[in-house]
Amino acid sequence: MSLRVTFDLEEADLKFFRTQMNKAKKAAKDASEDEIIAATEAALKAVKGQKVPRFVTERLKKIDALTKMLKDSEWQLEGDERNNVVSALSYFADPEDLIPDDIPIIGYIDDAIMIELVVRELANEIDAYTDFLDYKRTAPKGKESRAEWLESKRKQLYSRMRRRRSRSLAGGRTRTRLF
Repeated sequence: MSLRVTFDLEEADLKFFRTQMNKAKKAAKDASEDEIIAATEAALKAVKGQKVPRFVTERLKKIDALTKMLKDSEWQLEGDERNNVVSALSYFADPEDLIPDDIPIIGYIDDAIMIELVVRELANEIDAYTDFLDYKRTAPKGKESRAEWLESKRKQLYSRMRRRRSRSLAGGRTRTRLF
C-alpha cells in the first residue's frame, strides 16, 4: 500500500526556499566549482548507502545529472547556464540544510522540494543535456567526424535551450526564479 501526499507551495513558501538557496550560495561563495561538485557528489554517495524514500532517490538522480552536465567535456556548458547549475548545486553541497537528513523520512523533504524547484528552473538545460547524451550514443565513430557532429548538435541544443528559456520568460508563464 502506498500513500500519496500532496501540498501546494504559495508565494511566501517559495520566497522561503529562495532565501535558503541564497544562503547556500553565500556560504559557498568562496568554494570553487570543483569543490561544489565534489561536495555534491559526496552527499549523493552518502545517501546511496542509506534507506531513503523513493520520492527522494528519484529526485537525487536529477541532481546527479546536473553534476555530470558540468563535468562533461563534450557538453561544454558555459556562461549563465553553467553559473545557474553551479548555484543550484551549492544548496545540495551544504550538509547543514533545513531539516537534518538523519531524521527518518522527513529529513529529505526539504531536499526533495528544493530539487523539484531546481529541476523546474533548469528544465531547459536538463532537457538539452539529456538529448545531447542521446546524440553521443549515436554519434559517428570517426574521431573528427564525431567531434564535428557533436559540436553541431551541441550548438543546436544550446540554441533551443536559450530560445525556450526566452519564450517561457516572455510568455509570462509562472516561473520560480531561484537564482
